[in-house]
Amino acid sequence: MSSARETLRRDFGGAIIEPDGVDYESASGTLLAAGNPACVLRPGSTEDVQAGVRFAARTGLSLSVRGGGHGFPGFGTNDGGIVIDLSRLADVEIIDKERHLVRIGGGATWGQVAAALAPHGLAISSGDTKSVGVGGLTLTGGIGWKVRKHGLALDNVVAAEVVTAGGEVVNASAAQHPELFWAIRGGGGNFGIVTAFDFAAHPTTDVFYGTITFPASEAAAVMQGWADYLRTAPDELTSTADLANPFRGPEAPVEIHVAFDGDDPDLAAQAIDPIRRLGPVLDEDVVPRPYADTLAEGPPPPPGLKFAIRSAFAGQESAPAVLQILAEAKASEASPFIAVRSVGGAVSRVPGGATAYAHRQAELMFVTTSAGPAPAVEAARPALEAIWARLAPHVSGAYANFLSTATAADVAAIYPPEAYHRLAAVKRQYDPGNLFARNHNIRPQIRQVT
Repeated sequence: MSSARETLRRDFGGAIIEPDGVDYESASGTLLAAGNPACVLRPGSTEDVQAGVRFAARTGLSLSVRGGGHGFPGFGTNDGGIVIDLSRLADVEIIDKERHLVRIGGGATWGQVAAALAPHGLAISSGDTKSVGVGGLTLTGGIGWKVRKHGLALDNVVAAEVVTAGGEVVNASAAQHPELFWAIRGGGGNFGIVTAFDFAAHPTTDVFYGTITFPASEAAAVMQGWADYLRTAPDELTSTADLANPFRGPEAPVEIHVAFDGDDPDLAAQAIDPIRRLGPVLDEDVVPRPYADTLAEGPPPPPGLKFAIRSAFAGQESAPAVLQILAEAKASEASPFIAVRSVGGAVSRVPGGATAYAHRQAELMFVTTSAGPAPAVEAARPALEAIWARLAPHVSGAYANFLSTATAADVAAIYPPEAYHRLAAVKRQYDPGNLFARNHNIRPQIRQVT
């Protein structure tokens, strides 16, 4: 261990934060999880990341990689291990103006990206929260306010710089390391540390964005009508629905959030008016605004707040049953938070095997969230399990960014067998010792002895 630390101090040019350091308390945990790592490394370069990975491999300590630190399972920290915090690798650079190619450091947040691209009239289909990290969101999906027009965040990645478990730097693209390039677009952080992404951005204008609110009593009709309409709505319209808020009880209104990707008021009205007609509107604040302003701040949660989050997908045939079950759950005093996101559009037009993201044909992605002090979350578990028992015959899969656990069942839901087996082969090639295990883990493929 001592020789490994000496090598690290020689080769690592960034910050090394240890338990007796002044920055340790703020550096040791993530937004959603506490930790007590043996050290936190904040690299200032790709070479520093290489040195950090080699140090982790030599010591055999658990390795966590932190981008924005928003992961619900707390992958970005640990107890007694090493954390590589990428927050200093946050540059945003336009590398090809004609093709709108943008290079983004693996530790950047989407707020930093949106702010940097706005003066150039460019945007990238991303998430919906400023402080969420580019890396964590992109490696597993990226369902944001432009998803139906421009696809998932990962659909816009054209290349990536990756530090592998051996401490080597490889450039992954369709032409170089194509299997690794396939795997990192949906396979999470299983295969290395992405120190830079090359994205294809797109020209953007202001967007029409806001919330249309309906009475709680209209939940079932509004949600069914909303899903039916989104099936044929223009791709420029992306929409999500907050169906239940336990802090406001069964009478919490239904909030339909809309984002129309364009600044033409007539086209925006044509796209959004069918939603306005779904029921009596209690309130609305849809107005044109810069795309960067659609991203929420995402303040840190109160101390001691715990989350139990589950997600799944529904197709066209199962959507009516799923929405009916969720509407009935909303009417219960024991309802969790319920959010539903429309997908489809550009996401569904990418061939199924083009990336490791495996849920291309889903029409809806929905999330249930129980939040509060640990005893309250535990007390809510039976009611939550009852909802999911009813949903089980009608849903499939899971979205990795909206899971608070990382069980074998979670991994199986995220990655169907065909995708998992292909990912395992890539894992064996680039991380045979499973150094990158703090994730929804793909285990290296084991060769059969004959």
